[in-house]
Amino acid sequence: MKNQPNFTPILLGSDFNVYGMARSFYELYGQPVKAIASIQLAPTRFTKIVDLELIDGFDEDPVWIESMRKIKTRYQDHDEPVILIGCGDGYAELIAKHKDELADTFVCPYIDYDLLKRLNNKERFYEICDQYGLPYPATRTISKADHDSDQSIEQPFDYPVALKPANSVEWLDVHFEGRKKAFRIQSREEFDRVINLAYETGYTSDFILQDFIPGDDSHMRVLNAYVDQNHHVKMMCLGHPLLEDPAPSAIGNYVAILPEYNQAVYDQIQTFLEAINFTGYANFDMKYDARDKTFKLFEINLRQGRSSFFVTLNGYNLADWVVQDYVTQTLADQPTVYGNQDPNKHALWLGVPVKTFKKYARENADKDHAMALIKNKRYGTTFAYSKDMNLKRWALIKWMNHNYVKNFDRFFAENKG
Repeated sequence: MKNQPNFTPILLGSDFNVYGMARSFYELYGQPVKAIASIQLAPTRFTKIVDLELIDGFDEDPVWIESMRKIKTRYQDHDEPVILIGCGDGYAELIAKHKDELADTFVCPYIDYDLLKRLNNKERFYEICDQYGLPYPATRTISKADHDSDQSIEQPFDYPVALKPANSVEWLDVHFEGRKKAFRIQSREEFDRVINLAYETGYTSDFILQDFIPGDDSHMRVLNAYVDQNHHVKMMCLGHPLLEDPAPSAIGNYVAILPEYNQAVYDQIQTFLEAINFTGYANFDMKYDARDKTFKLFEINLRQGRSSFFVTLNGYNLADWVVQDYVTQTLADQPTVYGNQDPNKHALWLGVPVKTFKKYARENADKDHAMALIKNKRYGTTFAYSKDMNLKRWALIKWMNHNYVKNFDRFFAENKG
């Protein structure tokens, strides 16, 4: 067993993001990681590397903060740092909201709540992009008041258009037939149907209507960063997605990522993060627009993403940065790491079986490169981990991959074709 520094990480959630972070910690220290969640999800079943505690209703206040007050008593006399890491939008928001109350017991590597609320709402994020000169798709905001008025909602862009909820946390609780994480709208009729159903079933926040940037999934980019407690960017790792999940509830979730190096993108995002005094993990989604040769930002996630294990896979262990920052106190004087400069060290991250990637990824030079990495065994996944395998987990992974194959066969032509 490896020697673990004197600290305790606590992960909030039970999804792919949690398993990826737990695996990152386990690869460093060889010890299971504590996690707390409201429900058990498949990625953290039958595992020895996640010690999961379930608390009914833990994903929302008041249960969350009431539970955290009780959990504080377990650690209030703990000499070593106890680090809270929210592995989802809701958990990250809850930590930031109650950071002042929790900070006497827990390390909370998150920005203040007011800044978080500005960044995790797409409308306000685009206002900040304007302030700092960051490009994003041409956008129009649609409110519930616009929907409730007698006048037809203006359509400033040609179809297809992109439509997404401005409030991704509230959207999690909205359910109707045809609901998707994000929409590519093909007609006025489809637009009216989606807007009507969303507001009729309880959504109250705004929608973001955007000019659809041409191009398939391989035009996307994802950037992960870690910013230390002094608001200095210490690690940036750019990924080039080649394929996304087509299932309605998972659209936008990457399932294949090549590492990529682009210093211009790194410089632009580093300048932004340091200017706003960011702290902790950040995850950006963007798409290359060939019409003006720019990478246009879609959003910032204030935590690691479900596919962020591609960072650890390529040699920049996600867990190590927060440990160096708050535990060993060795990060402050280190230079910024700009990931993926050496192509000989690149590894492909996959979230689906190889055969699914091979069948559905667009034929281009990037796919050829990915297939060469697969041929040379330079690829990996988040959840298929040789040090955490047993018969039940092996069967679970087979079942998960079977569902991916079914979903691609069922939804790809409709949502990604």
